[in-house]
Amino acid sequence: MITESVLPNGKTLDVHTPDVCTPLTPTLLLWHGVGPDERDVLRPVAQAVAAAGAVVLVPDWRSDEPDGGRAHLLCSLAHARERTGIGPLVVAGWSAGAGAAVGLATRLTASGSSGSSGQGGWRPSAVVGIAGRYDVPARTTGTAPLDDLATRTADPLPVHLVHGTDDVPVDIRCSRELAAALHGHGWPADLKEPASDHAGVIMGAYDPTVQRVVPSGSAAAVAGGEATVSALLTALSLR
Repeated sequence: MITESVLPNGKTLDVHTPDVCTPLTPTLLLWHGVGPDERDVLRPVAQAVAAAGAVVLVPDWRSDEPDGGRAHLLCSLAHARERTGIGPLVVAGWSAGAGAAVGLATRLTASGSSGSSGQGGWRPSAVVGIAGRYDVPARTTGTAPLDDLATRTADPLPVHLVHGTDDVPVDIRCSRELAAALHGHGWPADLKEPASDHAGVIMGAYDPTVQRVVPSGSAAAVAGGEATVSALLTALSLR
């Protein structure tokens, strides 16, 4: 089931819920990419994950804001944390959303002090980066995850990465570099490399006539979607 709600900042949030939901049902906060207010492009992935037993929250946010979307992203995170309560919360993102999600894992120090994300030492139970770059500042933290790994000591937590081998906008080497860095620092991390492209990993294809990603049943989208859903369910301990 999917319902809509409005966050305190006025942005719309899609809430995908499974057939059975308890206080311990895991929650996934899933961020779209750089296209402003494109929560709909993640609907196929969100629906598949919800059908497997998780609550999936997909908010709109705008990368064209003066702060690059940071306030929108952190508002949705605060809402997800409040809504989740005692259950686990996994944060994931696609494209520009991937760095934003992974930055929440790498930015905070082992002492629990607050980084520039302003989360007071809180970190998710796991993160998933889908077709992202990690050598540029994350929109949630203002620092690059790769730089955080090299210059700070953070308690390791599970990081799951997915990146299509045919991705043109964001080369797969970006995820391979992060996976190698995570392993080098003793983090539990894995990388799935489906035969897919940048949109295929979210079960879509870019349509130039509407200039956005639309659902697709192509072989690349099937392969990419299966890899992404598998990674998300693993992060949620549902697989």
